[in-house]
Amino acid sequence: MIKKSFSLIFMLFCICGFSQKLIEKNLVSDILETTRSLKIYLPEGYEEDTKKNYPLALVFDAEYLFDAYVGNSVLFAAKDKAPKQIVVGISMKNSRKKDTYFNVNNGKLTASNNAFYQFVRDEVIFYMESNYRTSPFISLIGEGTSANLISHYLKENVPFINTYICINPTFSDFIGQQFQDYNLSKFLKEDNTFYFYSNNSSSFSTKKQTKIGELQTGLSSLKLKNFNIVNDTINTSSSISAMSEAIPRAITKVFEIYSAISKEEYEKNIKDLSPIDAIAYLENKYLEIEFLFGTNLGIREKDIYAVESIIIEKENGDQLREFGKMILKLFPSSPLGDYYIGRYYESGKMYKKALKQYKIGYGKMDPSDPNSDAFYENVLRLGGM
Repeated sequence: MIKKSFSLIFMLFCICGFSQKLIEKNLVSDILETTRSLKIYLPEGYEEDTKKNYPLALVFDAEYLFDAYVGNSVLFAAKDKAPKQIVVGISMKNSRKKDTYFNVNNGKLTASNNAFYQFVRDEVIFYMESNYRTSPFISLIGEGTSANLISHYLKENVPFINTYICINPTFSDFIGQQFQDYNLSKFLKEDNTFYFYSNNSSSFSTKKQTKIGELQTGLSSLKLKNFNIVNDTINTSSSISAMSEAIPRAITKVFEIYSAISKEEYEKNIKDLSPIDAIAYLENKYLEIEFLFGTNLGIREKDIYAVESIIIEKENGDQLREFGKMILKLFPSSPLGDYYIGRYYESGKMYKKALKQYKIGYGKMDPSDPNSDAFYENVLRLGGM
């Protein structure tokens, strides 16, 4: 109970915190022949940094999903687990069935469903990309029949959505065949990364659990390098609890590449690499972060330390100089690059060159830095030789 209360208090805090950053927009739609209400959340710092771009998240059912998604996006960004996002909530208060349902006889979208589908694709996304600094990474988030509608965007011949988050999905009886018709192997042709998230739950009816379970089983057999299937199961007696749990669980998986290197990532992708491949992995990780999310992070120090042992211990440390050069290129004011180059020269008994690098690195440090004394020991050790 305490844990749930804390989560609720935090979410209320987040909602209060971002309320002043909301923009209400009435978007005139030629496709729907009406005006639809949008809520637009701009992350902290959007106005100050005029060059930075942000991933775009479109949240259906804004009446109850928008605040929950924004609250989670604020928390994940604050914890450096995901980039800051621009979030758009699409109001569907009086039109959900007209917007997102389907023909129960064949699972296809009705004429009004197709119109809403096109409204999101051709008008909402176009408006956001034309008026705000969005990165190429686009997410769709929906619940129930909205989740089913989101799955239909997989049929686009040229994929333009990166993330399909289907929460508590109400799929048609034909969902399995529909996925086969989408020809998901086409995603392999794209130089991009994609995610499809769906959750099952013990709170659903037996029929609904079976339908979702069968789809998840079929999807689990797919082996597409850049199309990531996230099959989730949430054990709870409440569909509302399942919804509140699904959002952070989906964000965790969708933005896993953004996070610092975890123990799991290290064990799975890095520990068996050669030094030169470990350096390339680190560089590529941050190039992909910048490409997908519009965020130039440089490289986190903790990620440098994560691969340090591979560079030092394998191949007699022969790649230490290249490792140091990479760091100096990204962080010219950091002493770390000079330190690794100095270690390279010292291991090769080129003591004058090593001493020079250690002195350069020490000269970049603030005397109050707790690591400065340890760094200076390198200078003293070689200075007396």
